[in-house]
Amino acid sequence: MFIKLEGGAVYDPVHGINGEHRDIYISNGKITRKPSSQIRIDKTYDMKGKIIMAGAIDIHTHIGGGKVNIARMMLPEDHQNDLVRKSGVIRSGCGHAAPSTMVTGYRYAEMGYTACFEPAMLPANARQAHMEMADIPIVDKGAYALAGNDDFFLRMLSAKRDQAAITDYIGWIMNASQALAIKVVNPGGINAFKYNQRRMDLDETNIKYNVTPRSILKTLARAVRELGVPHPLHVHGCNLGVPGNMQTTLDTIKAVEGMPLHLTHIQFHSYGNEGPRKFSSGAARIAEAVNANPNISIDVGQVMFGQTVTASGDTMLQYAGHWHAHPKKWVVMDIECDAGCGVVPFNYKDKSFVNALQWAIGLELFLLINDPWRIFLTTDHPNGAPFTTYPHLIRLLMDRTFRNEMLSTINKQAAAASTLGSIQREYSIYEIAIMTRAAPARSLGLKNRGHLGAGAVADITVYDDMKNKEHMFAKPAYVFKDGELVAKNGKIVKVTRGGTHVLRPEYDKTMERFLKNYFENYHSVRMDNFRISDDEITELGKGNIIVQPCQ
Repeated sequence: MFIKLEGGAVYDPVHGINGEHRDIYISNGKITRKPSSQIRIDKTYDMKGKIIMAGAIDIHTHIGGGKVNIARMMLPEDHQNDLVRKSGVIRSGCGHAAPSTMVTGYRYAEMGYTACFEPAMLPANARQAHMEMADIPIVDKGAYALAGNDDFFLRMLSAKRDQAAITDYIGWIMNASQALAIKVVNPGGINAFKYNQRRMDLDETNIKYNVTPRSILKTLARAVRELGVPHPLHVHGCNLGVPGNMQTTLDTIKAVEGMPLHLTHIQFHSYGNEGPRKFSSGAARIAEAVNANPNISIDVGQVMFGQTVTASGDTMLQYAGHWHAHPKKWVVMDIECDAGCGVVPFNYKDKSFVNALQWAIGLELFLLINDPWRIFLTTDHPNGAPFTTYPHLIRLLMDRTFRNEMLSTINKQAAAASTLGSIQREYSIYEIAIMTRAAPARSLGLKNRGHLGAGAVADITVYDDMKNKEHMFAKPAYVFKDGELVAKNGKIVKVTRGGTHVLRPEYDKTMERFLKNYFENYHSVRMDNFRISDDEITELGKGNIIVQPCQ
């Protein structure tokens, strides 16, 4: 079937197209060049007054795995207030802060997103995470495997095994768990928590293995680079949420000595300790460091006001924050002795000094970091807010008048402590297209996504050109996934199955004999059963495996 999108304003940063009126052609699920006059166009869509972009990509969103299911179970009252009824097209579901799998896919697609990536997949729990993500309809998925707190890695590092051996182990982890990238959470800190350490800065030593977060970060960053993984090491750093952690973040940037690094939910790592409350914004200094270091990319983890649930592998910090749970219930647990899990419901309040300043710090970071190719739009769903708040966040970035109106309603002391009101910058539509499409695709190595060039997968979102950007981005006029119309005017019209993106770097397979012995002695499953096969992910027609190339 040949489809023509006629006369829309196209925003395609990969090809430098900034609002030019062009026709887009789709054939067999791909974007193609203008056909010859002999080829019949089966369907034409009038795009006058509309804006055309590639489908949006969420680089960091917690959508599958053990902690997500715990978050769902902990908030029945949240689900009760947000039910989705079955129709002729969609199935029923529920959930606001932690939606069910079906609702996750529907709501992403309704907003124009066609791919989203789980950033914290524990390899020991990867089978369940992949099966859960495969149940999410329409959108493409993928996951980053957790490393840096697992016993085998820490044993290798403590024993001063050579870099090549550790790199081979990380390559094995990626292949066995069907991962797209590597993530580290509180390097060594999750493990240290089990030995009663309650804090771990960049150069503090893990009491069990006598290694530091700095050594963990440098070793993993080298492994990711040597394996040719397109996405840099995805780092949830030390001291998340701790006043004064800005300095730890600055030290982390220096620690990798120019190697590529992605700092995730950096808003939670950008705090000073100035002022009478010993809590202040470090956004300006963090932005200055990111601007000066082209090897660094970040996503923000923007806080938005309202009820949500925080779910993280960082048991050290989740335990420290459980006193603030709302409602008053929480879970902190070990997972297979290789990582942890902390789930704490939370309600961000605009009249709270700390919450209001967190909101302002995230926006300061968005507006002070110059290069939209190295900053990605996230709320660390659901930790800062549900992903359904993205349209509101985009309006805050694009409309300074609206942003200042919102600033005037928050805690007065927090507003006074922020520089947000003095920042003139407003994001353009072109910059939004970079930050939510082109840049995430480039960072993850998805060469045929995030743009509208010939040969790209026809993941396309079409918006009505509205002055109110929140309304515009909330309900696109059309959303195409793999060339099929899946949503119209913010409603699902067809349910399809997206694929699962994986990376399969080469590694020396002789290291498996050491691993096999380790599994026999310490793990609850055998090594061969640890590996996940393709058909476990795709069974029952749940999409396909998309193997991305290494660099």
